[in-house]
Amino acid sequence: CRQKTSLSFLNRPDLPNLAYKKLKGKSPGVIFIPGYRSDMNGTKALAIEEFCKSLGHAYIRFDYSGVGHSDGILEECTVGKWRKDVLSIIDDLADGPQILVGSSLGGWLMLHAAIARPEKVVALLGVSTAADDLVTRFNQLSVEAKKEVEMKGEWVIPSKYSEEGVYHIQYSFIKEAEHHCLLHSPVPVSCPVRLLHGMKDDIVPWHTSMQVADRVISSDVDVILRKNSDHRMKEKADIQLIVYTIDDLIDKLTTSA
Repeated sequence: CRQKTSLSFLNRPDLPNLAYKKLKGKSPGVIFIPGYRSDMNGTKALAIEEFCKSLGHAYIRFDYSGVGHSDGILEECTVGKWRKDVLSIIDDLADGPQILVGSSLGGWLMLHAAIARPEKVVALLGVSTAADDLVTRFNQLSVEAKKEVEMKGEWVIPSKYSEEGVYHIQYSFIKEAEHHCLLHSPVPVSCPVRLLHGMKDDIVPWHTSMQVADRVISSDVDVILRKNSDHRMKEKADIQLIVYTIDDLIDKLTTSA
């Protein structure tokens, strides 16, 4: 008897309502945190749901404010607001200990969630983790290019993942994101951390995952690099690796408990 997950909304006074799908089941639960402008219906989010169903474990996937079925205006969203979204999901919807699976920007936000909710977040799995990424890339621009972005108020980045072929990122978004950078000092995350990254990632260099591994204070950290995988890590072998890694973490947490 497989449970159907229907769309629900988390109502938050003074904050946009968040669309989510929740599967009830055993502990630890798993929460999928999507990438930049991605929603809860991506290949990885759905594959992990099928996997959690087969194991009988609890699972939540959701849309950030301004994305997918959630309320809010995308142009007004910031890393800080999306961080609040993740914490709302953990605080108001998740029961008991949780494994967070963060894809790209979601990998940055999962680190913030682990810092903010250490009693509830018991393990992290980052896929193409984009910690500090937009800020790092902006800082690599020439002084002239930075000034131009500041004057125009937006940064236009080529992207094969956007229908337009580019992303328009507000200058204010970058400036706000600077307040959430983590990699300049030790990251106070002490739970098990697994980081998967494709070496053909042309958006977030795989070195970022190495940096995260170096910065987190946890001693239980593994990095797996896939030589031929790209940023999305959605091929069959990538998905298999993701679910095997979740299975391994569940196993580790339940046997140590």
